Amino acid sequence: MRVAVVSESFLPTVNGVTTSVLRVLDQLAAEGHEAIVVCPDAGAPAEYAGFRIHQVPSVAYRQFPVGLPSPQVQRILAGFRPDVLHAASPFLLGAQAIAAANRLGVPSVAIYQTDVAGFARRNGLGMTSAIAWKYVRWVHQGADLTLAPSAASEYDLRIAGVTRVARWGRGVDLERYHPNKRRTPAAAALRERLSPDGETVVGYVGRIAPEKQVERLRALRGIGGVSLAIVGDGPSRDAVARELRGIPVTWLGRLGGEELAAAYAAFDVFAHTGAEETFGQTVQEAHASGLPVVAPRAGGPIDLVEHGVDGLLIRPSDDRSLRAAVSMLVSDGALRRRMGEAGRRAVLGRSWDVVCGELLRHYERVILNAVADAASPGAPGVQPVAGSRAYS
Repeated sequence: MRVAVVSESFLPTVNGVTTSVLRVLDQLAAEGHEAIVVCPDAGAPAEYAGFRIHQVPSVAYRQFPVGLPSPQVQRILAGFRPDVLHAASPFLLGAQAIAAANRLGVPSVAIYQTDVAGFARRNGLGMTSAIAWKYVRWVHQGADLTLAPSAASEYDLRIAGVTRVARWGRGVDLERYHPNKRRTPAAAALRERLSPDGETVVGYVGRIAPEKQVERLRALRGIGGVSLAIVGDGPSRDAVARELRGIPVTWLGRLGGEELAAAYAAFDVFAHTGAEETFGQTVQEAHASGLPVVAPRAGGPIDLVEHGVDGLLIRPSDDRSLRAAVSMLVSDGALRRRMGEAGRRAVLGRSWDVVCGELLRHYERVILNAVADAASPGAPGVQPVAGSRAYS
């Protein structure tokens, strides 16, 4: 299979979009498929996993490289002759790629991964939520299939008028994020730093930006025996630091790889604060690490956290609810252990191998549907995928 991956974000930028694209490329390489990547020009490597990386013109906007419309995109796709286009979190670059694929007769799969309406509203793009959702509908209706990561995001897309939608979650590295990492020297050393007097460590991992609402951790002020650890960086770092003044906080900065795994292993409780997540990858990583999770009952975490079993779902934007949930876990070590073990069990079937296998089956079905449409629309013998252009 020949797959053209067009992503709004790629290395060296590290975020949820980049991470999922890298895991997809790893899987394609492992199974012997051919691929290319098209991404904004922001210092990406020349290749990844043996696949060539094509960079197209971009501008920097509030720390994000944004790909600009360019005739290069259609030329690159035409030269590669892909069987399918994978548009990762399509915005400007992805929208152009989907349109180019349609002109070339290439079926496309769009991965909905960013709350575009929320991003536009927060970052001054001059778009109201209604206008942003119209743009989302226009982009995704151009694709043969849109894959939503959660029930909440699938609902939002359908309400917005996107009709060809199916579900595709995200995988988690079950070896890197593992409860056994607590016994590694790196995790033990960090644990000693975070909990010198036996404090219960409440951790956060993620970008420190307005939509993440990290400042909500101020609700933990005054809870005895708690140490707060924050992994990540971003434009709201100083503002959040001011809000958390007076709380024992360790700022660990941006971490990745084994350092990030050691950080999870040094935590006792994982606190997720943002109420606008389309999925919530850090929730899965925390569960894989054997941690109970506290998260808003909104967006992606609704699918990932079973309330009272592997974590606690709280009322969005209710600081008292956040404080009560964390206090319950801080005061009950046995409950933390039970929920942590349940969280690990919950993600055992969500390895990247399993999840990427699901994605490849979506590719295969839209390709089959495109072939059937080209030969004879509605031809018998081809089973359409729910949400594809042959589906009704």
